[in-house]
Amino acid sequence: MALNFANNNSLSAITAKPSGLSGGSMNLISTQTASGSSTISFTSGIDSTYDEYVFKFIDIHAATDGAMFEFNMSADSGSNYNVTKTTTVFFAANPEDGGSHEFGYDGGSDLAQGTGFQRLIGGASSGSDNDQSSVGTLHLFNPSSTTFVKHFISRTNTIINSDKSCDSYIAGYGNTTSAIDAVQFKMSSGNIDSGVIKLYGIS
Repeated sequence: MALNFANNNSLSAITAKPSGLSGGSMNLISTQTASGSSTISFTSGIDSTYDEYVFKFIDIHAATDGAMFEFNMSADSGSNYNVTKTTTVFFAANPEDGGSHEFGYDGGSDLAQGTGFQRLIGGASSGSDNDQSSVGTLHLFNPSSTTFVKHFISRTNTIINSDKSCDSYIAGYGNTTSAIDAVQFKMSSGNIDSGVIKLYGIS
């Protein structure tokens, strides 16, 4: 049965959200700015307050050409970032010169019950030129659960070191029923030269 909340009016006639429908809002928890940083760690604000947390990446720039932007989770307040993960990684890329585009599964960037850092860029690596950076989001679901594994989904767009626009889609789960209470970001080599990461809770 279709849900008819417009009462057969056009969409332009709807001026308020119908009663009974709830909508989420993004609540800023913290902001961290990189400046030649080896890591960016969020060790507070990830708890049972929200069922979903979102990290927003803004102009993440690698100090070293060919580095990979990556993350890991902690179940001990940031003492160790080594949660076991299984992931899938897809990407699509198109070069500035209009040459051959790419689309595929990146088996070199996924994890199968691995404890290492998960890449957030598929298919290629970051560039260190001034016009090469990454933007995107990482969604972490129900991290405080002590019953279920910890699902996450990420999408990033990166101007990679071969001057291509690369859109990456990463999804997976942390295979632990311990609560996740910290998340860390870094480059696979070198520092995060600059950029901002914002942490939001979704209510």
